[in-house]
Amino acid sequence: MKKINVRLAAALGILVAIHIILSRFCSINTWNLKIGFAFVPVFAAAYLFGPAPAAIVGGLGDFLGAILFPIGPYFPGFTLNCALTGVIFGLLLHSRPTLPRVAAATVLNQFVLSLFGTTLWISILNGAPYWPLLVSRIPQTAILSVLEVAVMAALGRALLLLPLKRMLALGGAVHDR
Repeated sequence: MKKINVRLAAALGILVAIHIILSRFCSINTWNLKIGFAFVPVFAAAYLFGPAPAAIVGGLGDFLGAILFPIGPYFPGFTLNCALTGVIFGLLLHSRPTLPRVAAATVLNQFVLSLFGTTLWISILNGAPYWPLLVSRIPQTAILSVLEVAVMAALGRALLLLPLKRMLALGGAVHDR
């Protein structure tokens, strides 16, 4: 049996907590639209740890957020989309968040999962017609696509500097106070 890495579990727990806060308290929510930064901890998990941990952060963050701080009824399709976002980010961005990879991850996330997938889940959950709902969600998808690319590209560059910062610090550890 593989040992549980305590540091990984702690880091993922912190990222799940950040996901819940950003998703439930720091986003704009209506019955058919959601604009926010809940993708940031999923991106961080994907970049630092890979697809499976990022899927855990996305899926568990959505599930716990929906149970602890519901915005509406729980629907597992949204959790599936959050977990799949982690998989996509992890496969494309783990340790190499170049601009083309960030753009590809964003297109897959926003135009496949969000625009088509989430629209389907909203349609099923609320009984709303799919195609008019999809058309009404296009502006959100466009806005979030630009936002995700900009934020992930900037964070990717910042995270790339962490190993360099550690190497330059005395004793091999970074002490920012």
